[in-house]
Amino acid sequence: MKCRHCQTELTLPLIDLGTAPPSNAYLTQKTLHAPEKYFPLRVLVCTECWLVQTEDYAGADELFSADYAYFSSFSTTWLKHAEQYVANMAQRFALDGNSHIVEVAANDGYLLQYAKARGIPCLGIEPTTSTAEAARSRGIEIVEEFFGVKLAQRLAAQGKQADLTAANNVLAHVPDINDFVEGFAVLLKPNGVATFEFPHLLRLVSENQFDTIYHEHYSYLSLTAVKRIFEHNGLSVFDVEELPTHGGSLRVYAQRKDSGAHETSQNVMKLLERETEAGMSSTAFYAGFQAKANKVKNDILVFLIDAQQAGKMVAGYGAAAKGNTLLNYAGVRPDLIPYVADRNPAKQDKFLPGCRIPIVAELHLEQSRPDYVLILPWNLRTEVIEQLAYIREWGGQFVTAVPHLEIA
Repeated sequence: MKCRHCQTELTLPLIDLGTAPPSNAYLTQKTLHAPEKYFPLRVLVCTECWLVQTEDYAGADELFSADYAYFSSFSTTWLKHAEQYVANMAQRFALDGNSHIVEVAANDGYLLQYAKARGIPCLGIEPTTSTAEAARSRGIEIVEEFFGVKLAQRLAAQGKQADLTAANNVLAHVPDINDFVEGFAVLLKPNGVATFEFPHLLRLVSENQFDTIYHEHYSYLSLTAVKRIFEHNGLSVFDVEELPTHGGSLRVYAQRKDSGAHETSQNVMKLLERETEAGMSSTAFYAGFQAKANKVKNDILVFLIDAQQAGKMVAGYGAAAKGNTLLNYAGVRPDLIPYVADRNPAKQDKFLPGCRIPIVAELHLEQSRPDYVLILPWNLRTEVIEQLAYIREWGGQFVTAVPHLEIA
């Protein structure tokens, strides 16, 4: 396989998580009795541009279907993050009723609802029908397509260029990263700003966040790689912030290369230096990641088996994609975790892909009173523990498996 950015032959492995179905391909009662598609889940490192990427097996249309079940608005933490983002961007870049915000991967309108509330004209681009419809129900205009140069050119020709584009947790999800990034250079007004948020590869590797690896994530990103990709495709990075979201993310600010309206912040050079000092442009940085993931897999399996033998029930909480990676890699089935509770009605009464564990409403926790609740979206650990504090009433405890087994 060749690098999806620079076409260098890929030879350096990061991790091999075996095979698994797409992490958001939830099963219904009907499809439960049909075969599932499994794809190898192997990640490689480009030693030329240092883009970390999955091997190509599944196309975007197989991963982001019409009934895609990830709805951003079910996390109160994420809603607060989105509201603060809009407030900060409006202030920093003087956005008002004469401005135009375009969000790529607008999901269910979780972010643009706050732009709309401020009277800032906005447009969402969202290819999955289920979430696009949810956004439209909030009164947000949605273009239901995958984003790239062709769509950007069409929107620009319609007079819909942007003062600000937002792309949260989508840069990792695109198979053709060059076409995707170049689209922003086309869509931005001459002095426009593009922001991108994505999990930081430095945190992923150093903190053993291997469960954020799944087929929908084609790329795993450092600032080093992103800066190079952007410059190749008509954008220049002028600022970067480190965020706590998703276990540690970056928010990268970019502008058109032919503009240069915004001065480059010292934050950019400082973070590039940190990545270099960590060894991210060397093969040594990526060694040993497989062994760390294997330890997490073994530890959670030992815990689940010991709990079962002691007559204790372990329930799951949060039917998240990262949870599916963990459970499928560990080979966990309903005999060890009988159900996973989730607040999202679009996931309830379905089954996790691969491990086929039933997804139920949160009320099921109060009814069955498990001894342990395994929090699968560990990045929302604090929010979930506050939300489910009532399990303490019967002596229940919380468990997270990543970056290491922890019982609280």
